[in-house]
Amino acid sequence: MKVLFVVPYPVGKAASQRYRVEQWLPVLQEQRINYKVAPFWDAGTWDILYRQGHTLKKITGLAKGMFRRLLLLTKLPAYDYIFTHREATPVGPPWFEWLAAKAFRKKIIFDFDDAIWLPNTTDDNSAAAKYKWHHKTKLLISWSYKVSCGNDYLKDYALKYNAAAVYLPTVLDTVTKYNKLKDQQTERVTIGWIGSHSTLPYLKLIEPVLQELEQKYTFEFIVIADRKPDLNLKFLRFIPWNNESEIEDLLQLHIGVMPLPDTEWAKGKCAFKALQYMALGIPVVASAVGANTTAIPDSITGYTCSTEQEWYEKLEQLLQNAVVRAKLGKAGRKWMQQQYSVQAHTNNFLELFT
Repeated sequence: MKVLFVVPYPVGKAASQRYRVEQWLPVLQEQRINYKVAPFWDAGTWDILYRQGHTLKKITGLAKGMFRRLLLLTKLPAYDYIFTHREATPVGPPWFEWLAAKAFRKKIIFDFDDAIWLPNTTDDNSAAAKYKWHHKTKLLISWSYKVSCGNDYLKDYALKYNAAAVYLPTVLDTVTKYNKLKDQQTERVTIGWIGSHSTLPYLKLIEPVLQELEQKYTFEFIVIADRKPDLNLKFLRFIPWNNESEIEDLLQLHIGVMPLPDTEWAKGKCAFKALQYMALGIPVVASAVGANTTAIPDSITGYTCSTEQEWYEKLEQLLQNAVVRAKLGKAGRKWMQQQYSVQAHTNNFLELFT
């Protein structure tokens, strides 16, 4: 068997691709399944893609990506399955997927972990937003042999267009990577968040809560991201995200947070930050939105909140009580091993290729 992974990002750069595609590659190797990973963006373009300026370099990178996709068409006959994560091209119609499915008659496995059929314009992508075909998602789903959905909200959408849609959550390797348990018995307590520039604005939702807590308690608030946060907090520390140090950086947190707005876009999120915290024995406090309500057993592995008052009360409780933090953390790690680990879903992943 030969599988072609058609992916947006350079290898090792984006969380969704690292955990929904790249971490499964060793599983394919164990099964002696051959594969190739074909990113759209090259590393150089990716490094400047979300920075101000560099317009010519971005256009050149886009043109190179399109040319690589054209060349890739000549390789399609050699593969049994075409696994497409999110989309083959970032702008324009889904011409590559159409040719792969209709002209080459390949079995397409379409994988997505966001509500990408909805417009989600930010300052970083506003220039390209007008050229994105958000409505192509339903076409990609309908053309696919199977559809891998990151949560039930996405699966319900996919089932409208393809009965072969299956739920495959974003999972973590709790044996070789996320294999440590946070020590909660330390003098200084840290609250923190991990994410990217696209979700950094969500921290504004709990900024007033954190400011109020700072009036009464001494704690550090850590942000692990690819961009500095715009937060008015006394004890804010920014850690630039790094793939090599990600686990050790996360282990600096005693409490992990995941605020989300109650929007259709947010309902498509797959609770990934919460999963990272729980896998390391870090209790999570998150908005009661979308997949968070199923991924986080409330009051067992952490808390889901609907109001600022709930956010304040739950964070205050965890700041004060190391025993509760340790109890929720241990339960969270066990929950992850059972429900959201690579080991628990290996067969489900391999079944996509049957």
